[in-house]
Amino acid sequence: MCLGIPGRIVEITDAANKLGMVDVVGVRRQINLACVVDEQHPVDSCVGDWVLVHVGFAMSRINENEARLTLNLLTELGEAQAEIEAMRMAESTGAA
Repeated sequence: MCLGIPGRIVEITDAANKLGMVDVVGVRRQINLACVVDEQHPVDSCVGDWVLVHVGFAMSRINENEARLTLNLLTELGEAQAEIEAMRMAESTGAA
């Protein structure tokens, strides 16, 4: 199943390449921010933003309340755990 999971951007790791570190319930992973930045919302202003993450890309910005509701719902459905485990596996193997 393709799933966007909420995460919070905690660090900009490479502003020139629009890369940042996102935290998804304690799991951190570098993601591409190109889809959520523009002239009105540059890369450097993304720290603290909540985004939907899918296969290494931040697909859209969401507000904190929406992120928490979505995480709670996904957890209840058991979907979040599979995505988090996939991120952990990718992180431990160095896969993007």
